Formats: sequence, structure tokens, C-alpha cells
Amino acid sequence: MKRTVLATIAALAILPAAAHADPSPRGVEKATGYYLALGDSLAAGYQPGMGDDKTGGYVGGVLDAVRAQSPKTKLVNLACSGETVATMVSGGRCAYEAGSQFDQALDFLHAHGQFTRVVTIDIGANDVQRCVRGLAIDLPCVQNGLNTVATDLPMILGKLRSAAPNAQIVVLNYYNPFLAAWLTGPSGIQVAQLSATLQTMLNGVIAGAAAANGALIADVAAAFHSTDWSPAPGTSVPTNVATICAWTWMCTKADIHANDAGYAVLAATVAGRL
Repeated sequence: MKRTVLATIAALAILPAAAHADPSPRGVEKATGYYLALGDSLAAGYQPGMGDDKTGGYVGGVLDAVRAQSPKTKLVNLACSGETVATMVSGGRCAYEAGSQFDQALDFLHAHGQFTRVVTIDIGANDVQRCVRGLAIDLPCVQNGLNTVATDLPMILGKLRSAAPNAQIVVLNYYNPFLAAWLTGPSGIQVAQLSATLQTMLNGVIAGAAAANGALIADVAAAFHSTDWSPAPGTSVPTNVATICAWTWMCTKADIHANDAGYAVLAATVAGRL
């Protein structure tokens, strides 16, 4: 899977090529550094029927972008499929020696923070997407999820920043898989439009938390044309809906996760912020 993702990135000509690196001994970094990846199933590289791929997905593409400048960078991927902001702090989704993904990350950074070059994190979608059941959206549930993200994500990013003051911290916002409901008819169109509003709210909370803690935003929502309701070329389907169908499994398997092409876009979006 990783090879496929990297090939797609190369085809997009977005990531810097290793051929541009200085081939001389002076261009070869001697010290080892780290790329710490945190988050949910997207950071874990999950795909339906295949499970997690923690060296693939978007993280694998980002690692190659980092290594183009710092060849000896090592990947530490602590992501957990199904993780929410709440479980990231309290634990319970995946087993970590330190108890939770967040505590494990802090343990790592306390030992290696000065050598950590990049930290990426995507978290928060699972706090709200559990509120969607078919064509029904539980708005009080969504509000509770947003409140959790607004409370805990700034704390998470603040402690990551303190533990790795010199690292680039990149926070991914989210594409909106529920745009696919547009294809099911009038009721689905209403759900798709409402989901777009809720996506904007979630991504606004994420952006605020990032800005308050010196982290950069990788604007995945923009890369997926999330607000473009104009028809895709040659069709009557909105561009944002067509993009979700092309870059995720939502329209073919009713699965929210990115496919290889989608993960390549995520990787390129993060790499563009490094």
C-alpha cells in the first residue's frame, strides 16, 4: 500500500524529490531524529478489509518528505484506530505501556523531544461522527463532541509543544465523508448540507487549538474541495461529493476512510506545511 501511495504523490508532483538533495557527504545528516505520528485511524493508515498500515497511509508519505531533508529520521507511529480526543487522554482504545496514547507520546518526547523534528496529529472526528446514524444526525451528541474537542485538544497540543519545543507540529483537519449522502436523494442532500456546516465547526475548533499552541494546520478540508458545491466537470454531482467518492471508500463501501489516492492527498497536504 505504501508504494501505491508514494507513486500517487510522485504523480501529483507535490512532494520534493530526493534527487534534489545534496549528494555530497556534507548534505548527509549524521544525527538521528524522529517523526512522531499521533491520532486516529487515518494516522494508522487504516483501509477496509486491510486493517492498519502504520508505515503507509499518509504517515508513510510524510515520512518520505521529511527524509528528503533529514535522511536518518525514524518514524514512531502511536496512532490508534477508533481513537477519540477523550480516549486519547484517558486510554481504552489501544494498549500502551504508559496507559494512553497521549501519555505514551509524552513519555517518548520527554526522552527524545530535543531530537524530534516533526509531530503530526489528527484527532477529533470520532468524537462527532459517532453521532451520525444513516441519514440521522444527533445534534446534541455533536455539540457534546465539539465541546470535548474544544476542551481537550488545546491541552494536548500545549503539552506536546512543551515537550518538543523545537519540533514542527502539524495538525490535520478533516474531509467530510458524509457528503456522500447527497447521492441518496432529497433527504440525503439535506444531510450532506448539514454535515458540511458541522464539518466547518469541527475544523474551526481544531484550527483554534492549533493556533493557540504554535502548531500548523494541514488543510485537508480545502484539499478535498469540501465547500465546492459546483458541478464536477461533465456531471451534475457537486465537486465536493465527487471528490469524496474518488478519494475515500464512502461511495463504494460506505466506509469513511481514505483510499490510496486520498492518503496521497493527505500526505501531500501535510508535506506542504513542512
